[in-house]
Amino acid sequence: MIRVTFVGTDGARRTVSAAEGATLLAAGQADGQPLEGTCEGAMACATCHVIVDAADFARLPPAAPEEEDMLDLAPNATRTSRLSCQIRLTAALDGLTVRIPS
Repeated sequence: MIRVTFVGTDGARRTVSAAEGATLLAAGQADGQPLEGTCEGAMACATCHVIVDAADFARLPPAAPEEEDMLDLAPNATRTSRLSCQIRLTAALDGLTVRIPS
């Protein structure tokens, strides 16, 4: 199991466990996080936008150009923003921390 900490818009932290290979979006939705994922992971929206903790960002594989294009449409996007549907949880990402943008 891979541990992920979600930081809510109110600053509340919640650590959850998810199966290796699951997407961050699926892990967040299973925990009731406010991640819509309207396009169901087809990278056609930005409703699963998260902000990855700066200390963890380098552990992620680079975003595809299509993901970067979608992030341009995400409100409150930052340098460490990603679409949670595009992050597959692996052992290398155990302990990942992400913030839900306001």
